[in-house]
Amino acid sequence: MTKLNQIIAIEKGVKTDAANALTQAYHGVQKAPQLSGIARTYQPRDDEGEQLPSESTRVQIRTGELIGDVRKALTRMFDVVATKDQANTAAKADIVVDGVTLAKDVPATYLLFLEKQLVDLATFVRKLPVLDPAEVWTWSDQAGAYATDPVKTTRTKKVPRNHVKAEATDKHPAQVEVYHEDVIVGYWTTVKFSGAIPAKQVADMLERVGKLSEAVKKAREEANGITVTDVNVGNALLGYVFS
Repeated sequence: MTKLNQIIAIEKGVKTDAANALTQAYHGVQKAPQLSGIARTYQPRDDEGEQLPSESTRVQIRTGELIGDVRKALTRMFDVVATKDQANTAAKADIVVDGVTLAKDVPATYLLFLEKQLVDLATFVRKLPVLDPAEVWTWSDQAGAYATDPVKTTRTKKVPRNHVKAEATDKHPAQVEVYHEDVIVGYWTTVKFSGAIPAKQVADMLERVGKLSEAVKKAREEANGITVTDVNVGNALLGYVFS
């Protein structure tokens, strides 16, 4: 008994062999000298005449043989691909994660598609922005985003002050030094907002993508493990062409 996964395993090689046979035959039929042959013998007019050796060139490429090679390789490929595609219509399995069936009777071809899509999905999830761990965040319905607690800071302004170093006398004016003092003139209340999500949420999503990916792979292996019925169409199709 042949399994679908065995057919899939040999399909690429069969296609390569067919392509090579077709390419070699295509180039072969264009080599006119090798398709031709000749045989010449010489006979003098009389027994006293000069004797010359016979000449011959063998036919090196025979079109019928090329057709046979191509037909054999294509027949094998046609049959393998037909067998695979026919089996794919029946190859199905359930996607089960942690004992829960997420999808039933999923075709093997779709499972293969899904497997590749989940690789891209995991890459996307890894790139999701996460909240700055240095801050404490809570969800704000009003802002529709995460927000920090309000932080109050002061706003200061430099105000000039006079410092009398020496009082005025009847002989000298007062000696005054001007300096600037920071004076609180107001308060800032700051709340930070972020459209990112918690790092744990990203980690949880990545874990779920990983579990789903493993479940899809398992389902694909199960679907591809069905026994196939050999389909033989190549001889009929190519027999019609080369008859």
